[in-house]
Amino acid sequence: MKQRKGRVVAISTSDRKGVPKSNVDRVTVKENFGIEGDAHAGDWHRQVSLLAKESIDKMLGKGADVQPGVFAENITTEDLDLLQLQVGDILAAGSTELEITQIGKECHNHCAIFEQVGDCVMPREGLFARVLSGGVIRVGDIIEVKSKGRP
Repeated sequence: MKQRKGRVVAISTSDRKGVPKSNVDRVTVKENFGIEGDAHAGDWHRQVSLLAKESIDKMLGKGADVQPGVFAENITTEDLDLLQLQVGDILAAGSTELEITQIGKECHNHCAIFEQVGDCVMPREGLFARVLSGGVIRVGDIIEVKSKGRP
């Protein structure tokens, strides 16, 4: 893996599914639940979503009008090669631990971003995690690979 440590550059939440998330400075994360107040929190495998700023930058380069939260991701990272992570890898972010449970997702309907530029990175490059250990995550916190999961 090229880079095992990066930084949280944005945190985004929404109380409803299917809408862009709003940026916040910090969140409280509950073990085996997700981010307090976020519509995607709950007892399932996609409690927290992550997307790299580098992925957002790709879409900006294609002419999309995007920013952190528009892809409905909770945590936007920088300088951590999320594309090298695998299911089972453990991340430490702020005082929390997250286990990667899914890479990408099926896009049932083309989103507004896809309609703008004919592409969207979230179905390929978005990561999903469950919360192993709760705590607080703040913009600017270090996020790093704590351990590699199963092969």
